[in-house]
Amino acid sequence: MASVRDALTYAEEALGIERLLLRDELRTTGQDLFLEHLGSLITLSRSSRMAMRKLLATYLERIERGDDVLPFRLYPFRAEWSTADKPIVIDPRISFGRPTVAGSGISTGALVQRIDAGETVEELAWDYGLEIAQIEDAILFERA
Repeated sequence: MASVRDALTYAEEALGIERLLLRDELRTTGQDLFLEHLGSLITLSRSSRMAMRKLLATYLERIERGDDVLPFRLYPFRAEWSTADKPIVIDPRISFGRPTVAGSGISTGALVQRIDAGETVEELAWDYGLEIAQIEDAILFERA
């Protein structure tokens, strides 16, 4: 019940929505409350907002910014990778912004095309001077 009160308070104070429980936009999973608001689904429970904030912070740390504070490089994230792992990079200055194996400039798409054409991971590792794990990360990224 406390989570429902918290959701009501949040909806009123942060979103300016009164009588939340009467709104058609209110959704629930049985544990969490959500609100369809301005084309987005917003979580209303305090624990979910905290978890989202932490998750978002993890993703934002994977963006490198220049001296002008504008983002210029992104390291995508996969559940299999630790937050410190940055095996794949998206940089508009390298390979026209296509995802590449970090530090190599080798397109993840090119690696997958060669695998699909019948070449082995070991052959690609030798051709490009990459570790097998780097090629496997590229394949996971492309097929995710």
